[in-house]
Amino acid sequence: MIPADLRKKYNLHPGAEVSVVDYGGVLALVPAMAKPVRQAAGMLKGRPSLTRALLTEHRRARARGR
Repeated sequence: MIPADLRKKYNLHPGAEVSVVDYGGVLALVPAMAKPVRQAAGMLKGRPSLTRALLTEHRRARARGR
């Protein structure tokens, strides 16, 4: 049973899915994301794009005749 204050804090309701994760001997209940792709969208926003950097480098190399 999960205490009411924690259920409220983490928005857990009857039927909510959680994952049980073992962190080196400590068990943790992790709320499952309802829409993981949508919730992850924008996580890396603002970080440099490695793909863009590689494409730019490739174009420059081709322009030099390599």
